[in-house]
Amino acid sequence: MSLSQIKLERYSRQIVLPQIGKDGQEKLLFSKVIVVGVGGLGALVSLYLAEAGIGVLGIVDNDNVELDNLNRQVLYFEEDIGKLKVEIAKKKLQKINSEIKVISHHLRLDKNNILEIIKDYDIIVDCTDNFDSRFLINDACVANKKTLVHGAVLGFEGQVTSIVPGKSPCYRCLFDKEPPQGTISSCREAGVTGAVAGIVASIQSAEALKLILNIGTPLIGELLTFDALAMSFRKVKIPKNPNCPACSI
Repeated sequence: MSLSQIKLERYSRQIVLPQIGKDGQEKLLFSKVIVVGVGGLGALVSLYLAEAGIGVLGIVDNDNVELDNLNRQVLYFEEDIGKLKVEIAKKKLQKINSEIKVISHHLRLDKNNILEIIKDYDIIVDCTDNFDSRFLINDACVANKKTLVHGAVLGFEGQVTSIVPGKSPCYRCLFDKEPPQGTISSCREAGVTGAVAGIVASIQSAEALKLILNIGTPLIGELLTFDALAMSFRKVKIPKNPNCPACSI
């Protein structure tokens, strides 16, 4: 398609980048990305992807907005407390960019619905906050050859990796099973700041765009960790587990 004058103006700061250009912007407008969890990570990831011009943007969440969300979940305001996150997020994302299509899924992903939900999307961005959901999303993406961008944050630390089935280790190569109960604190218990969630979400957004555009060096086979207190980043190789129950099958 030929970009309209409005699109050329809207995305001009991206189009001027040699790595994107008009062809790259068209790729973004034809892409389909789903963000699972529109909390501290997902609210900002979906915001950046909407602004970038992702053609079809899916969002998944089953929670309502709560007061303690407002320190980090940028799409929600005090007036939104008690309302469904996906409904509020969809309305605001469409106001940010009325030219894209936002599809909301008010549910919690499980083994009975995940394949139907993710089947039409090119990239899945995991912004969930628990191991059960992360393993579920990983296994579904590996089985259906869906590119996955994982992110997590806790306290002043965060991590991001990109998983391309057939080309990289998967999340179960990194964590083969859920840690014993009580050994890993939740965000509610350990706390989290909006700034740290924002940094991790920004990296996830950049990864999704790079993967769509096939530019740069995505975090395929690598885990990027971030420590805000030390203001340090570290990349570590993720070894592929030859006995991985998900990707070695």
